[in-house]
Amino acid sequence: MATNVRSIQQKLFRAEAQGTPGGVADSPKPDNPLTISIPKPSTPPSYVPPKLSKPAPAESGTPPAAADAQDAPRSYRDRLRQTLGAAYKTTEGYRLDQDGRRERHWKRWGPYVADRQWATVREDYSGDGDAWAHFPHEHARSRTYRWGEDGIAGISDNHQRLCFSLALWNEQDRMLKERLFGVSGPQGNHGEDVKELYYYLDSTPTHSYMKFLYKYPQKAYPYEDIVRENQHRGREVAEFEILDTDAFDEDRYWDVFVEYAKDEDSPDNVYIRITAYNRGPDTASLHIVPQLWFSNSWSWGVPPPPRPNLSATTNNRITATHDKLGKTHLYCFPSPPPVGSDGQPVNDGTDGEEDSVEPELLFTENDTNFTRLWGVPNKSPYVKDAFHDHIVPAHRPPSHQLINGRYKTTADVKGKGVATNGHESDSSSSGDERATPTPQSALHFVNPDKTGTKSAAHYTFRDVPGGGGCAVVRLKLTPNKPQQDPTLEDEGLFDDAIEERRVEADEFYYNLTQGYVSDDLRAIMRQALSGMLWTKQYYKFIAKDWLEGDPAQPPPPPSRKFLRGNKDWMHFHAADILSMPDKWEYPYFAAWDSAFHCIPLAVVDPAFAKKQLDLLTREWYMKPDGQIPAYEWNFSDVNPPVHAWATFRVFKIERKLYGREDLAFLERVFQKLLVNFTWWVNRKDAEGAGVFEGGFLGLDNIGVFNRSEPLPTGGNLRQADGTAWMAFYCLNMLSMALELAKHNPVYEDIASKFFEHFIYIADAMTYHSGEDKMSLWSEQDGMYYDAIQWGEYSMQLPVRSLVGLIPLYATLTLEPSLINRFPGFKKRMDWFIENRPEVSGRNMANMKARGRGERFLLALASKERLVSILEKMLDESEFFSEHGIRSLSKVHKDKPWGMEVNGQRHEVNYWPGESKSGMFGGNSNWRGPIWLAVNFLLIESLQRFHQYYGDELEVECPAGSGEYMNLLQVAEEIQHRIIHIFGRDIHGRRALNGGNQKLDFDPHFRDYVWFYEYFHGDDGRGLGASHQTGWSGLVAYHILQSGASCRLPKTPRTPRSLAHHYFDETIDSQSEYGDDVQSLMSAFSAADLNTLGDVSPDAL
Repeated sequence: MATNVRSIQQKLFRAEAQGTPGGVADSPKPDNPLTISIPKPSTPPSYVPPKLSKPAPAESGTPPAAADAQDAPRSYRDRLRQTLGAAYKTTEGYRLDQDGRRERHWKRWGPYVADRQWATVREDYSGDGDAWAHFPHEHARSRTYRWGEDGIAGISDNHQRLCFSLALWNEQDRMLKERLFGVSGPQGNHGEDVKELYYYLDSTPTHSYMKFLYKYPQKAYPYEDIVRENQHRGREVAEFEILDTDAFDEDRYWDVFVEYAKDEDSPDNVYIRITAYNRGPDTASLHIVPQLWFSNSWSWGVPPPPRPNLSATTNNRITATHDKLGKTHLYCFPSPPPVGSDGQPVNDGTDGEEDSVEPELLFTENDTNFTRLWGVPNKSPYVKDAFHDHIVPAHRPPSHQLINGRYKTTADVKGKGVATNGHESDSSSSGDERATPTPQSALHFVNPDKTGTKSAAHYTFRDVPGGGGCAVVRLKLTPNKPQQDPTLEDEGLFDDAIEERRVEADEFYYNLTQGYVSDDLRAIMRQALSGMLWTKQYYKFIAKDWLEGDPAQPPPPPSRKFLRGNKDWMHFHAADILSMPDKWEYPYFAAWDSAFHCIPLAVVDPAFAKKQLDLLTREWYMKPDGQIPAYEWNFSDVNPPVHAWATFRVFKIERKLYGREDLAFLERVFQKLLVNFTWWVNRKDAEGAGVFEGGFLGLDNIGVFNRSEPLPTGGNLRQADGTAWMAFYCLNMLSMALELAKHNPVYEDIASKFFEHFIYIADAMTYHSGEDKMSLWSEQDGMYYDAIQWGEYSMQLPVRSLVGLIPLYATLTLEPSLINRFPGFKKRMDWFIENRPEVSGRNMANMKARGRGERFLLALASKERLVSILEKMLDESEFFSEHGIRSLSKVHKDKPWGMEVNGQRHEVNYWPGESKSGMFGGNSNWRGPIWLAVNFLLIESLQRFHQYYGDELEVECPAGSGEYMNLLQVAEEIQHRIIHIFGRDIHGRRALNGGNQKLDFDPHFRDYVWFYEYFHGDDGRGLGASHQTGWSGLVAYHILQSGASCRLPKTPRTPRSLAHHYFDETIDSQSEYGDDVQSLMSAFSAADLNTLGDVSPDAL
């Protein structure tokens, strides 16, 4: 039956024409332009009531369908709310509960595909440990991965057996765009860096709705130019980015949005909608090539396991068969022709079914192309990069590598041995050989039998109008057959389902915020949290198999066992969904990053946050001696001990926001952390004096010397931050022990142990060197410093850096009601204070004094030292930037500090931007920039100090301003300055964009935000990894806690005398002990005690 223009438009625009499915009056208004703005036709199609999908079979907790069939169709959200009544909170919250009760496996499918798998340590089988050279980007499209998969906007099942991602071709590139490109560590002037424009726009915790944006140039992607220019630039120069090329000139690019949505009550049914907009001025053509493939599990063992299979079971259906997953179908619907910005199809006025764009189903094997990489025959004529050869003429091999239009195989060349994976060679082909001039009809790069282990649906959209013309592709991944799923035959129902999931996502994020928060801050918060959910990744690494090699592969060089510290981690066995710092730049877990990730993750998905913390302490991760693995480049490296802090904070966040106390989680992790604490004491306190070394402790180049290597001066480095981190660790273990003691008195004795250990560590901040006492505290400068010790002689290193601020982290207030609840602990504490005054009173807060509310204070810094440190920290000519606390004092800009050692100058200068040193690869810098993770801990420390001092202690903030604030107000001021990195100022600019006109003002850029690794110490522009929503996602927590009182960037602060109501001393609510609770956000309501605005002792 012929289709007319109106019916085509209706297929494209039905959801928008109908309005929000479910159309409830009290639906939260979307707070930012995250929806795809598909241009509407000039005459909207008439309303067609959508049919509701057939509900899944009833199970426990499943809401019934609408009772009255005569009623207008209602959304799943409406039906669920009616069923649950007062228990209803959000639809997404209900799904999380279902997943937690294991009634539905909502997280089986998610964004678990890496953004980069090539050049990772896991794929490195070289003898020299050069992962970048062993598996470069040029190999990635042709060479099979051993340990994971990558792709653009990719999803997979939670064991990464079956994967889906997007590929594109603009008819200019020399290959398909199927993975994100960037420079390697050696190629970049500041280390590795992705050179693409993409955004994680939206995701719910169960991934019931997700949205991704990729900006694809219409010109040939400048791969070689980007590498060449970055290699030529020195460390003094900024990185060369894709926007510095002409790739996006005249807006000649595609905005490609990828949306995923799951059926309302069936997590294995995934809707996929790909919408591409031509932002350029002229018509252009685009190939959209969604790919479905199996990870290669058959090339490593002997005998090989059976291969799974993909096959075309109809002209528009790919069926995946797997022994564990069963059968899964990918339905590839015909697409309407492209439309212009006015909603008119390209071939306006033409009728006929030929108007639709039919996909070409392609099949090959996920096997290495040995011929392309090393010039030897393949085991199969159909290989991993077949779709490049099939679609891109310039990619095809020279004719001498073919026989009968396909690749030569080992069967064609008898008597010639062929390696099986490519571990044995690192040299790739030059890429300059002439492509095969053979006609397309005579070439067979893809399997004509339409079967294999890798598949694609090739859509070609010709002459998409410029100025916003668009093309749409719809697919559905499901185990269902058409007769079981009406959305497979009705595109209106298909779009309705996606729209419902988007509305449910709106509802979920709207309910997170309390009080007024601007639309801009809501959008930032949502993108931050969504980015954290998008950067989940299936991480597989079995150290024993990796070190020893696979039976079906050549044995790896023996030397590789000694290249990294990983040879001591033969027990390590990871095959889990983990939170990544950045799925391109850091596509592997990092222990201390993970701890910070868990704080905002706990707000939206406590179960996932707890799982992350639990995994790193399990016996297949943690070494038997208690060491927690750092990251895959060197598991034995040492990160700061923040795991205990994160564990207790996640426990408390869940209790605060969800009313649940997961004591089993708390106790299980606490028991493992006892072993880890012992490892720290035995391995990092060389002389048993309570002064810790620790190494670089995550701060890379912050010191005069490389703190991971022996000092060139000889002697031992006594680290102020290492010792402070251990004091911080003690206090968090003490807090957890007291929490557990409420339910098991055994933990009361353990709490006493950590109390005493803390005091001894605190005293060790003044450590003994012979008969003289040499302190890590400088009375002259009023600051903590590292020191070098040579036997009985010591020397401080007077560098004003985070090293001197980290001692503020070690702070804890103890409620009198809590102390009185544990008489044994109180007795031991009182005895210690009375009988060890020389220890309990030195170098720490006075334990005999009581603070506000009769509280006790445990802290490394006394009141005098605290004030002295804050004088520097809040000085805008030192640490206090407009965008947070710098990692190094600006005083070192004019006064660098260093020393000559063996004729070599070692010096620390203030570098507010990128690193000018090659230390730690040169891709991060702790000599001036702002890092959100360490700022976060400073903010919480100030909040805890205020619990003790109250308004009795006020400091000048900023220093020299004449304006005094209590410490809670100071904490909020730092939070607001951090929020200002991301927020749009009165001129429409965002600091993180560094003044870039396009990013700030272009309507197709200005609402999207990147979450960089760190930020410029002077102007706040983003630096380092551009998608590190890991710990930079902490800004979402700041917005939730104090966004309601945050002023616009570059506007004057409200005088504190007028804003005093924000900081009322008490609110009408009681803590669990019956005491008055102090809250920062007391201006809102007593309900703040159930939000993140609560900074009471019980909350922190």
